[in-house]
Amino acid sequence: MLFVALSSNKRYAFTIQLQLLQLLTLPIIKSINIIKPDRYYKNAETAIYPVEAGETILLRIINSALNQELYFGVANHKLTVVAVDASYTKPFTTNVIMIAPGQTTDVLLTADQPPARYYMAAHAYNTANAAFDNTTTTAILEYESVHYSAKGGKYLKPIFPQLPGFNDTATATAFTAQLRSPCKVKVPIEIDESLFFTVGLGLINCKNKNSPRCQGPNGTRFAASINNVSFVFPRRTSLMQAYYQGQPGVFTTDFPPVPPIQFDYTGNVSRGLWQPVKGTKLVKLKFGSKVQIVFQDTSIVTVEDHPMHIHGYEFYVVGSGFGNFDPKNDPAKFNLVDPPRRNTIGTPPGGWVAIRFVADNPGIWLLHCHLDTHLPWGLATALLVENGVGKLQTVQPPPLDLPQC
Repeated sequence: MLFVALSSNKRYAFTIQLQLLQLLTLPIIKSINIIKPDRYYKNAETAIYPVEAGETILLRIINSALNQELYFGVANHKLTVVAVDASYTKPFTTNVIMIAPGQTTDVLLTADQPPARYYMAAHAYNTANAAFDNTTTTAILEYESVHYSAKGGKYLKPIFPQLPGFNDTATATAFTAQLRSPCKVKVPIEIDESLFFTVGLGLINCKNKNSPRCQGPNGTRFAASINNVSFVFPRRTSLMQAYYQGQPGVFTTDFPPVPPIQFDYTGNVSRGLWQPVKGTKLVKLKFGSKVQIVFQDTSIVTVEDHPMHIHGYEFYVVGSGFGNFDPKNDPAKFNLVDPPRRNTIGTPPGGWVAIRFVADNPGIWLLHCHLDTHLPWGLATALLVENGVGKLQTVQPPPLDLPQC
């Protein structure tokens, strides 16, 4: 098993754990951190992972980047996708995967190429009209025979993979479209709560135009919202504590289930709709309710693929498309047989994605964009799932030794 964590702090980094798949033997495990991309293949900090010809290894890939979706591939090697977000999928083969922050992808790789050194590489998939880090991070897959023949001599220069262009949405869409559950699954059919959430950016007028936070155009700063509500996190009392203890004034449960104003979400949006309203508004759901959420990207400031994540839940991704969601015609195209199960899913840039799940985990669960910059800007809300019947359907009390603030 090759555990690959893709992260970035200006430059992407790998944290990799290698465990060769061996039968009836103890696994071989080693961990290495790479803090710099391998600009030159002789870089001593570049991780090198040995494989034997004919061997099949499992790569568990995690995008731990804060603000960037990534393309990942291994030169000249096919990747067979077998799971995403810890849920199995129908296996399919690809040259490259696209993975958003917080997502995981498990792939099988067979060392079936001529013995050599091959780069594993990742670089940005960028959908917003904004600056991004265009560096590439790498590690090296090295066939054992090459390693031993190079002792005392020169190493062969690694072969580099062909990664898609930074703005290649077609490849990202094609990859996501292949994801399916391995068999028929129990997708909610009769929906109790149908929610339509516009997700995107916005601008807020600055009170102090000289403030370093005031980086938007014409005396504004950047914001983000869902259904025009820019989420404000409580500063003193947590949402869960306020809910459990019945403290008033911390949040409200009047989050709008649809946008307050309907407009052409992916068209030329009037500037009058660019400024969201701040609030700590939650979505209230009854225990056991069958929920559908359609996340609709907007073109306010810029279209963008927003990886949406829900704490405490997994969901089925039943459909997606570009442009504005059509509630009359698009549901007929939903996959209600074997949709993939995920905990994070991106909205296609200038498009929409639909998910379904059963609200069977009581408590307060954050729903937010997994791009780190967008969270403090307000691209979030929370689901308040009410208690059901009995102890197993009720929020458990805090431990007796929980420290008091």
